[in-house]
Amino acid sequence: MKTLLTAVSLLFFLSSLVFGQANTNPPPKKQMPPIIDIHVHSMKIGGFQMGDLCPWFLKDMPGTDPKTGMTFNVSGDCVDPIKAAKDDEELTAAFLETIERLNITAVVFGDADVLYKWKNAAPGRIIPGIGVSNAEEITVAAMRDSLSSGYYKVMSECAPQYNGMSPSDMSLDAYFAIAEELDLPVGIHMGTGGNGMTNITGSNYRAAMGNPLLLEDLLHRHPKLRVWVQHAGYPMIDELIALMGCNAYVFLDISGFIWSYPQEEIHATIKRLIQAGFGKRIMYGTDFIAWPRMIEASISLIQNASYLTEEQKRDILYNNAARFLRLEELKKNM
Repeated sequence: MKTLLTAVSLLFFLSSLVFGQANTNPPPKKQMPPIIDIHVHSMKIGGFQMGDLCPWFLKDMPGTDPKTGMTFNVSGDCVDPIKAAKDDEELTAAFLETIERLNITAVVFGDADVLYKWKNAAPGRIIPGIGVSNAEEITVAAMRDSLSSGYYKVMSECAPQYNGMSPSDMSLDAYFAIAEELDLPVGIHMGTGGNGMTNITGSNYRAAMGNPLLLEDLLHRHPKLRVWVQHAGYPMIDELIALMGCNAYVFLDISGFIWSYPQEEIHATIKRLIQAGFGKRIMYGTDFIAWPRMIEASISLIQNASYLTEEQKRDILYNNAARFLRLEELKKNM
């Protein structure tokens, strides 16, 4: 009997050790559902310090006087402004930590050195891109070499609007022909660039060149070209709806305006696009630059949108871009 009691006591003692040890181990972290950010800029901060960002800072756009001039100002009146990274190292570390923590795959374009660094650090999460906005930036031959190398998976960001040009301008046609030939998606800047963009950047920027209907001639010349309209072509939503109704290969991203314009405008735009039948073609993007927490702020706007179903949220945050990019096929060669 004494032997039996000793054995039972030992069993309870060992059980308590195992149970106690199990309780002291932290539960495994639950991975976030996958997200695709289809619009990320790789950039060097250098000596250029960005101010703190108040999300949706364009809720107030007062005019100014030519004597005063116009500057790019993202600070506003908010309780918890988003801090800009102080230097390149902080930006890189914060960005890489964020996309890992939030399970993000990012389509990245911009400074080549930064892009290579990010891609080497997170090869499975970075989809590289290269863009063109005018024929002086890169020759057609150099663009063909770059895109044919296999390193770049998209041609983006293409922003002829900043040069006062239509995306259908013939000076860019040979570049888009390469993308069509190689079957690479093309991201084209369309829509406003913020308050007073013409005053800030000079006289070349034209609001009229952001009209999505200007893509029609380009799409007619290149019927197999996969294009996504960046920034949702805001505020020309009716024109975008007309274009997408005629062209089934055209998608859009909601980058930039998702964290800058008034929330009422953002939600109204997304609602309008869904009501028009394009809920399967809206793609999430940030237009990420110098503010790491911009990503969380813009994702939360989608996640907390009460008018969106869970399926619609997943479509915007992941499914639509995965389909547009042919992600499974693409990742085999990343």
